[in-house]
Amino acid sequence: MSAIPLAHWQAAAGYIVFAAGYLVFALGKLPGMKIDRPGGAIIGAVLMVAFGVVSAEQALRSVDFATLVLLFSMMLVVGCLRLAGFFDWITEHIVARLSPRNLLPATIFITGALAAFFVNDIICLVMVPFALAAARRMGLKPLPYLLAVATAANIGSVATITGNPQNMLIGSYSGLSYRTFLVRLGPVALIGLLLDWLLIRSLCGHESAASASAPAEPPHIHLQALRKPAIVIALVLAGFLGGAPPAMMAAIGAALMLITRTREPRQVYDEVDWGLLVFFVGLFVIVGGAETAGLTRDLFDLANRFNLENAGIFTVVTALLSNLVSNVPAVMLLKALPPSFRDPRTGWLVLAMASTLAGNLTITGSVANLIVVERSRDEVHIGFWDYSRVGIPVTLLTLALGWAWLSWVR
Repeated sequence: MSAIPLAHWQAAAGYIVFAAGYLVFALGKLPGMKIDRPGGAIIGAVLMVAFGVVSAEQALRSVDFATLVLLFSMMLVVGCLRLAGFFDWITEHIVARLSPRNLLPATIFITGALAAFFVNDIICLVMVPFALAAARRMGLKPLPYLLAVATAANIGSVATITGNPQNMLIGSYSGLSYRTFLVRLGPVALIGLLLDWLLIRSLCGHESAASASAPAEPPHIHLQALRKPAIVIALVLAGFLGGAPPAMMAAIGAALMLITRTREPRQVYDEVDWGLLVFFVGLFVIVGGAETAGLTRDLFDLANRFNLENAGIFTVVTALLSNLVSNVPAVMLLKALPPSFRDPRTGWLVLAMASTLAGNLTITGSVANLIVVERSRDEVHIGFWDYSRVGIPVTLLTLALGWAWLSWVR
């Protein structure tokens, strides 16, 4: 049964709600009010239904539950790993064996590798204490290593579907397999991390050493407690690479992690970013309403006019929009375009690559950057220019690398 056409005022209301919602996403909050991005997404979703732009049933159908399950499950899995001491064990194991000259590449490649398979925002929560503790122990200024965590988390996360929320969206909408994503974008992440290392070493190599502090007492970690998480993670990653649906494998991993005799479930639930899940639900409905009002048709007209099928142009547009309204809303807005391209797969991969790597441009370009700034503020102040002098060249170089690579492998 075909949908009933919208009245002109309903279509206009849909566009107004969409524009207002994206304004909140761009600013981070509604000026003069305490309405953040999740709140703006929920208000916008309710207004879409209230104005009749979408029915309640259409609103539910617009929510991609596979993406929500994947994101929620990965948060649970990583939360269980953190509570079990997995990341503390890695940190202590590595710091004890590193020399000062190897700390920067170790920070970059460890952060990038973890962010490739686990959500990059969560990895930043883990790696900031690592960078601060290691720099303090070795008598080094921590700023370059914190910048390394932020930039490497974004670069490494481009490699897989589970690296960041926007990749999860693209994996769900595109139908691309986990292996295809890894094979096509893994080299971009790997070479990008190498460029990140060379740039930070070049730009921050003159940083003087700080005074070393006595090493803190290492956390006591029972290796027995890490056995189950390690087995579950190996199973989940094997399922991803074997072609199983990522949402299902992540859900299985989360369910296995929750089977325990010792840990209170509430501790694990506290590891979940509920605000991000709420934001996703509202965003799905807002974009679904805008599409019903004619957004997809208008996007197709713009794509034809500006030749967005060209990988270079699509890279620039995606990167600019990602910095204007944040990467997840940008992907939700542009997701209608790749299926119309002559080479849809390359279109989806360019969208994933550009929306992720664009997050390194400014200090507010991604949630990962903000986490690093906030988690380290008691010890280190990271100003706008402190970040931008590294973030801008890293972003421009990695975007050029990603565009060139995807143009060549196509």
